[in-house]
Amino acid sequence: MAIIVNLDVMLARRKMRSRELAERIGITEQNVSLLKSGKVKGIRFDTLERICAVLNCQPGDILEFRPDEHDTNAA
Repeated sequence: MAIIVNLDVMLARRKMRSRELAERIGITEQNVSLLKSGKVKGIRFDTLERICAVLNCQPGDILEFRPDEHDTNAA
């Protein structure tokens, strides 16, 4: 299973920098960077809610599921 984080895409569409997003949602710029790179194992719903509110988007605009090749054969 692969969850792809498209936060960088949404930031570009909204012409917003990571620093501004971090300030507006109340997390560190480093944590925004980790989210953008997909190097996190999870995200709190309240953080996701704040991101969506600031970027005026849906969770599905930020998170995407792409099955791995070996997952497509599983029933």
